[in-house]
Amino acid sequence: MTVVWINGAFGAGKTTTARELIELIPNSTLFDPEVIGGALAQLLPAKHLAEIGDFQDLPIWRRLVIDTAAAMLAELGGTLVVPMALLRQDYRDEIFGGLAARRITVSHVLLAPAETILRERIAHREIPPDLPDGEIRIRQWAYDHIEPYRAALASWLAADAHLVDNGTLTPYETAVRIAEAVAAGEVPACDIVQTPEPTAETLAAGVLLFDEQDRVLLVDPTYKPGWEFPGGVVEPGEAPARAGMREVAEETGIRLTDVPRLLVADWEPPAPPGYGGLRLLFDGGRLDSAETSRVLLPGPELRAWRFVTEQEAVHLLPPVRYERLRWALRARERGAVLYLEAGIPVGDRHDGTSPDRP
Repeated sequence: MTVVWINGAFGAGKTTTARELIELIPNSTLFDPEVIGGALAQLLPAKHLAEIGDFQDLPIWRRLVIDTAAAMLAELGGTLVVPMALLRQDYRDEIFGGLAARRITVSHVLLAPAETILRERIAHREIPPDLPDGEIRIRQWAYDHIEPYRAALASWLAADAHLVDNGTLTPYETAVRIAEAVAAGEVPACDIVQTPEPTAETLAAGVLLFDEQDRVLLVDPTYKPGWEFPGGVVEPGEAPARAGMREVAEETGIRLTDVPRLLVADWEPPAPPGYGGLRLLFDGGRLDSAETSRVLLPGPELRAWRFVTEQEAVHLLPPVRYERLRWALRARERGAVLYLEAGIPVGDRHDGTSPDRP
């Protein structure tokens, strides 16, 4: 099962090209995620929708895009052609990684006409006449997304995409080029790694590593949103601390010689579609400058690493992971081990009150 994802700025011609492409790729079907956005506008409370700037910012939209694409391929087989702009790398990674977890390969195509052509197409785009202030609002919304597209193109967007400059091409001519490239194997599967989604509670072990300034090491996974500590799921029959050491070596190239000390055990309650489980954080100790200079990340899994202060971590870690880090740092200071439930200490003399915030 495969997906051909057609990315690009608004006005690049993604949807019109996709409609032509399904006539050229055998056993292919069009799936436009805009349909899910429209459905959510009817399902979710208006107050909730008013709090977001784009339906892509809704976790439910991203989850439904993954689930719907997988369900359509299970029902129909073949190839799914998906025209949708993904200009945030974490959203791209979340969706492509979610598809990879379902063993669905994604071929990433980027339509990249010149910006002058994009602006011209937006200016002449047909707008439904029945929308109040629709023409002004929709055109301005499209113009506003040119800058995020430009920034994404300059950093990550083109790294694993097959570029097609369709500035002078018709939608049909663009589709022909894409179909030929797909058939010739010129559009490789996007290199996003994702482990299969758990079917039950999991036990995971993370390791905190510190530099000489006592900053903690965080890594940026390609397969889920938000930064993370080095670590991963404990394999059956594997000691949790040893699993953390293994994951540190696999993810950073650093090989710990001493078994790390446990700082916190946090029970993460199930939150559908997740199953939760026990999350352990260990103290891997302080690295000297020579050791930190040898940090080497595996390309498909992690895109970046950095040492951060506790204050900086709040802007990088999702809230649950940040709470886990804060309590782990307090446990490290006290030379203690803390038991948490959903990020809150239980049975500790602090009685579940929050530690001093940085």
